[in-house]
Amino acid sequence: MARSASFVSIIIPAKNAVAYIRETIDSALAQSADVGEVIVIDDGSSDDTAAIVRSIGDSRVHLITNERAGVSAARNLGAQTARGTWLLFLDADDRLRSGAVATLVAAAKAAPDAALVYGDYDLIDGDGRPIGRRGLLQGRKKPSGNVLARLARGNFIVNGGIMLVRTVAFRAAGGFDERLSLCEDWHCWCRLAATGEFQFVPVLLLDYRVHTANTMNAAARSPRDFFPAVERVFADELILGKLAPESRPGLRRAAEIHLITYAATQAVRFGHYGDALRYMRMVGQRSLAALPRSFAKLVLARLGI
Repeated sequence: MARSASFVSIIIPAKNAVAYIRETIDSALAQSADVGEVIVIDDGSSDDTAAIVRSIGDSRVHLITNERAGVSAARNLGAQTARGTWLLFLDADDRLRSGAVATLVAAAKAAPDAALVYGDYDLIDGDGRPIGRRGLLQGRKKPSGNVLARLARGNFIVNGGIMLVRTVAFRAAGGFDERLSLCEDWHCWCRLAATGEFQFVPVLLLDYRVHTANTMNAAARSPRDFFPAVERVFADELILGKLAPESRPGLRRAAEIHLITYAATQAVRFGHYGDALRYMRMVGQRSLAALPRSFAKLVLARLGI
C-alpha cells in the first residue's frame, strides 16, 4: 500500500454517467492545489463514460474499471488505491462548488484530531439549474465532536461530496458495507463516528443533483427499502459498543422515522402527495410526537429546502 501524501484524493464512482461525468470531474479539477488526484471508478458502464474520462488531459485523473460490483465496492476500490491523506467521495452526477476543498482542508487543519470534516449542500435539477433554497438555512449548526448518538438517529450528512474523511480512519473503519444497496454511507459514517470526532463547517460546498435516475432520489423508493440499513447499523458491534444500551431502542425508532420522513419528502419533491401522506401515517404509528417535525420537513421539501 502506498504511503499517504499530504493532499486530497477525490473518488468518483461512475456507471453510465455520460450525461454528467465531465462536469463532475471539471468541478473537482477546478478546486485548489490540495487536490492531488481524481480517481474515477467505472462500474461496468455500457455508455461512453470511460471514453470521456480518458479524454481528459489532466495527469491527476485516473480511471479504474470495475465490473458492476456496485457503488460501495467502487468507492472502496478507490479508497484502497488513493494516496492522499484525505478522501472525498463525489457522486458522478454532482458538482463541487468553487473553493469547496480549500474550505474543508482549512477546517481539517483547524481540527487536527477530527476523523471527518463536513459542510452542507444545495440542490440542482437534472439540467444543473438551482432548485434548492438551503442557503436560507446558512448559519445553522450541525453537530461537531462526538456525533455518534445524533448520527444514529439519521444521516444528517446526506452526501459524501460535502466531506473530507481521513484516509487512515476510513480504512480502519472498514469502508462501505458492500452488502447494503441503500444508506451504506450512513452506516459507514456511523462506524467512523464510533472511532473519532467530526467537525462541521457551515458552508454550502456541493450542488447535489436531484433526478429520477439517482439511486436515493428515485421517486418509487419506499421507506422499507431503507430498513436493511437500520438493521445493519443497530447490529454493528463497533457502533453499539459506543451507545448506551438504554438509548438504543429510542435511537432505532428515531432512525426509522428519519428514513420514513426522507421518503415522504422525496415523494413531495416528485409530486407523489398520496405516498407522502401514507408515509406520514407510518411516522404516526411510531411516534405521534414526531409528526409535527416530519410534516414541517415536508413543507420545507415543497419549498426546495
